Amino acid sequence: MRPLAFIATVFAVAAMAGAAGADPSAHDAARPEASQRVEARSADLLAVGLVRGDRMTIHLSRLLDNAPVRDAAVTVILRGTAHPAVAETDGSYTLETPDLAVAGTAAIEFQVEQAGVHQSLKGTLQVASAAGQPEDKNSARQLGWWVLNFAVCIGFLWLISRRRKDPKT
Repeated sequence: MRPLAFIATVFAVAAMAGAAGADPSAHDAARPEASQRVEARSADLLAVGLVRGDRMTIHLSRLLDNAPVRDAAVTVILRGTAHPAVAETDGSYTLETPDLAVAGTAAIEFQVEQAGVHQSLKGTLQVASAAGQPEDKNSARQLGWWVLNFAVCIGFLWLISRRRKDPKT
C-alpha cells in the first residue's frame, strides 16, 4: 500500500504547487481586455454601446432599415451624471469617463436629439471587475480543499485495505 500513499502524496504536492504558483494576471496579460456590451431600444432607434476600460463606442441605428444615425446629439446618463458623446467620422459616437470603469451594474440612458425630436433609450450595463483581478478569488482555496478531500479518501481506503489484510482484527 505504500506506492498508493506515495502516489497520493505526489499528486497532492503537485496540485498545491500549481495552485500556489498560478498567477491569474499572467493569463490576463496574454488575453486582450474584454469589452462589455449594452443595448437600448426606443420605438424606432437602437443604441449599442461597447465599453472597453473607460471608453464607450456607441453605434446608433434605425430599427426600420438598420441605417446608422449620423447627425444626432447623443448624451449618455450614467450613474446619475450626463456625459455628451462625440460624433466620429465613421458614424459612431464615443464617450470617455472613469464612470465606465467602475465595476458593477449600472442603469444607462442614451438621450438622442435629432431634428427637434428627442428620444430616450434605456438599458443596463454590467461592468466586470477591474483588470488584473481574478474573477474567482477562491479558486486556489477551492483547489486546496479538493486536494485535501482526495487525500482523506485515499487515507481511508488505505486504512480499510490494511485492516482487511491484518488477521488479528
